[in-house]
Amino acid sequence: MENRLTILSESLDRKIQILEQIQKFNELQAEAFSRDNADLEEFDRGFEEKDKLINEMIRLDDGFDALYEEIAKELKDNRLKYAAQIKRLQQKIEKVTELSVSIQTQEQRNKKLAEDYFTRARNGIRQNRQTSRAAYDYYRNMSGTAYSTSRIMDNKQ
Repeated sequence: MENRLTILSESLDRKIQILEQIQKFNELQAEAFSRDNADLEEFDRGFEEKDKLINEMIRLDDGFDALYEEIAKELKDNRLKYAAQIKRLQQKIEKVTELSVSIQTQEQRNKKLAEDYFTRARNGIRQNRQTSRAAYDYYRNMSGTAYSTSRIMDNKQ
């Protein structure tokens, strides 16, 4: 039983490490989208790393749940005997929960930052298109390639 409790504790420790790494990636992504010229390749790499960490987290969750189901009855029956281990597990679970909530908040903030970044980029592209179009029209008019309809009418008379 002690070994199983140790495994649960180590699983929670690893979850905490993973969640802290995800937090760091979220901070880097927030910083990237706060700049005017974000490095989208860096963002993609961070996204891929977060995906790997999340998959590992899911695997740990599944293992934790399965192991806990095996020992849950014995833990309930012998609460006093394992009180210290249970308390440490509860503290680690609280830490995992806090980190999870913090990450959800970061993710929502990053989503908003990404939306704002892409809106700015779209507006910049639109502005560049309009500027290019105006320059092209000016060039065409000044080079004499664009004839006005009144000039064409004068030539027919």
